[in-house]
Amino acid sequence: MEKTFEIGNKKFVLDQDKAEEAFAAKAVINGRTTMAFNLLPLKYQWAYDLYQNMKANHWEPEDIPMGKDIEQWQSDKELSDNERWIIRMGIGYFSAAEGIVGDNMLHVVRELVTAPELKLVIGRHAHEENIHADSLLYMISSLGINPHECEAMFEQIPTIKRKNEFVTSISAELRRDIDLTDLKNKKLLAKNIFVFGQCMEGTQFYGLFGMILSLYRQNKFPGIGQMFRYTLRDESNHIELCRNLFMDLIEENKEIWTDDFRNELREVMRQAITLEKEFIEDCLPVNSVGLSCEEFTQYIDYIADRRLEGVGLDPLSPGVDNPFPWLAEMMDIKKEQNFFEGRVTEYQKSSSLETVNDDEL
Repeated sequence: MEKTFEIGNKKFVLDQDKAEEAFAAKAVINGRTTMAFNLLPLKYQWAYDLYQNMKANHWEPEDIPMGKDIEQWQSDKELSDNERWIIRMGIGYFSAAEGIVGDNMLHVVRELVTAPELKLVIGRHAHEENIHADSLLYMISSLGINPHECEAMFEQIPTIKRKNEFVTSISAELRRDIDLTDLKNKKLLAKNIFVFGQCMEGTQFYGLFGMILSLYRQNKFPGIGQMFRYTLRDESNHIELCRNLFMDLIEENKEIWTDDFRNELREVMRQAITLEKEFIEDCLPVNSVGLSCEEFTQYIDYIADRRLEGVGLDPLSPGVDNPFPWLAEMMDIKKEQNFFEGRVTEYQKSSSLETVNDDEL
């Protein structure tokens, strides 16, 4: 069907059928390619809606005051050695881990998807990882931590190194010219999105998040705690982005979703859980913040099962309870979003955000 527009003495004929064909040709992978980054008409409305939400939640690290954190860090009486270690570990691990995620999303996943609105939201994801990395540099410089210590943690602590190799090896499989009409390669991409969204950001990040927010709850490191809460809010959107992207990829390429592949993904999550528990037991003195190691590792099981069920996979520990209801209030995806509704529903400078009492969490 053609539609004609007359502007003065000129006529412009637009072929609606061709436009609809172009829309139908949009896909997660192997879709219509064009040199023009044309978002319209939107096929993946969720991607644009999520992009708008992420953009509205923008924050800048330098807007968060670090005066109290510096005072506590320099005091000989306010902090234990274990509490200092938790902060060093959090900054050291995330300073590199955020970069791994951002690099994979930008240089692997974004390069392989074809719909412009998907590229748009993935680009925002990578940008937020840059903000997180910037916030960690801000923490390091504020506290006067030697940055080489952070690098040493990442490179020399075996349980951290194994966590990193777990994800980077999966990313490396796609860093080449790849034919995404091949079923094997489609599965590699689906696995990549699952690992980075549900295993790494969705499960393995939560051990350190819990530790640092436990300190924050005790009125220690208010600036760092606030930045990690903002980071956690961002991560909830990243998890949802990867979940939706994964589900649409599966929906459009149903041949991927075999029993063998579903079992493979569950085993990958099992491996991610094992690595995270080893890291917690090796590096995180949970007892020093009033938590038990057993309950904390149970919480990882609980979070992992939620991630699995979110993409249609059976849980690994069915019926496991959440041992930390208060932590769920601060870290649960829906709760994270509810927490920030009414506080950061549009861009505001972090310094203007109201302080939230623990009773509200």
